[in-house]
Amino acid sequence: MSTQTILRVARPSDNIEALVRFYRDGLGLEILDRFENHAGFDGIMLGRRGVPYHLEFTHAHGHPAGRASSPDHLLVFYLPDAKGWESAVARMKAAGYAPVASFNPYWDVDGVTFEDPDGYRVVLQQASWDD
Repeated sequence: MSTQTILRVARPSDNIEALVRFYRDGLGLEILDRFENHAGFDGIMLGRRGVPYHLEFTHAHGHPAGRASSPDHLLVFYLPDAKGWESAVARMKAAGYAPVASFNPYWDVDGVTFEDPDGYRVVLQQASWDD
C-alpha cells in the first residue's frame, strides 16, 4: 500500500435510499456516483471529493442483504476539532438520528455512536488519529 491508495468500503443493502439519508443528510457525505441495473446491481457511492476514501452501497436484484450481524460493525471517523465534532453530532441529531450506546464502551468515552438503517454503526470520535 502507498500514500496514493484509495479506500472503498463496499457492502450490500436492502435500503439504499435510507442509507443515502443517513450518510448524506446525517453524516454530510456527498453522492459521488450512482448506478442502476448494472449487471443486476443498483448502487451508490458516497464520500467527499478529494479525500482518499468513499463508501459504496449496492443492492443485487433478488438477493436480500439483511442486517448487520453484530453491533460491533463500525466505521469510525476521527474529528480532532471539538467544534467540528459537535457540529457533526448535531447534524446527525437534526437529521433524526439518535445516538446509541456502543457495544464496546471505549467508543462512548470520546465519541458518539449512531446506527444506520442496516444496523451498522458509525462512531464520531472526538480525537485525532495518531499513527
